Amino acid sequence: MAVKKIESDKAPVAIGPYSQAIKAGDFLYCSGQIPLVPGTDALVAGGVEEQTKQSLRNLQSVLGAAGTDFSSVVKTTIYLIDLADFTVVNEIYAGYCGEVAPARATVQVAALPKGALVEMDAVAYLG
Repeated sequence: MAVKKIESDKAPVAIGPYSQAIKAGDFLYCSGQIPLVPGTDALVAGGVEEQTKQSLRNLQSVLGAAGTDFSSVVKTTIYLIDLADFTVVNEIYAGYCGEVAPARATVQVAALPKGALVEMDAVAYLG
């Protein structure tokens, strides 16, 4: 099976030894996206709403670099600093889901890189 690195200049560069995404066979594994503004090392201004939107835009850019979009996403994970933000994040996230929402897990974590409030990763089926 061929493995291919996927990168988008419209999403933040990786801040560690990982790829934005890896295409492996018919699947695309997208690394977690925090709400960094592309081209900077800064978190988007605003609270969890703006951070959720930016994380989704970043994830959308990585999917686009692989020639796909959210319609091919089969699994996501959302990491939140505070599960009290679940409802707000869920409402914004729902706007990116198609007719069939992907399988998903949402977990509360102690901390995220750069002090982010939210992070999201995804697996997409490309076959």
